[in-house]
Amino acid sequence: MTESEWKDRLTDMEFYVLREEGTERAGTSPLNQEKRDGTFVCAGCALPLFKSETKYESGTGWPSFYDFIPGSLGTKIDKKLFMSRTEYHCSRCGGHQGHVFKDGPAPTGLRYCNNGVALDFIPA
Repeated sequence: MTESEWKDRLTDMEFYVLREEGTERAGTSPLNQEKRDGTFVCAGCALPLFKSETKYESGTGWPSFYDFIPGSLGTKIDKKLFMSRTEYHCSRCGGHQGHVFKDGPAPTGLRYCNNGVALDFIPA
C-alpha cells in the first residue's frame, strides 16, 4: 500500500508505530492486561504473530512474548538510540512491532517487547 493508503487505514498512533517505527508510551496498551486464550495479530494486516500462551508479564509496560508464530516476523538491526538492538516487524506488511531482547523466560530466553497499538487480539 502507499503511504496515503496506510494513513487512511490506520489511526495516527498505529501509523506512527507500524509505518514510522515509533514507540508508544509504556503502560498505555489495554493488551498489557489481556489474559484470555487467543491470538495476537498485526494491526496493519491481521497476520497472526503470537499465541496467548507465549505472553507473559515482563514488568516493562508493553505486551511481551517469549516466542512467535513461525514465519510471522522478520528482523533488522536498529541503531537509532546509540546502540544496536534487534527490531522485528510483520513479515507480510513490514509493520514495526517492537524489539527483541535476550532477557526473557525459558524456554527461549527471549523477550519480544511489542507495541500494543501494533497488535489486535482475537479471542479463541
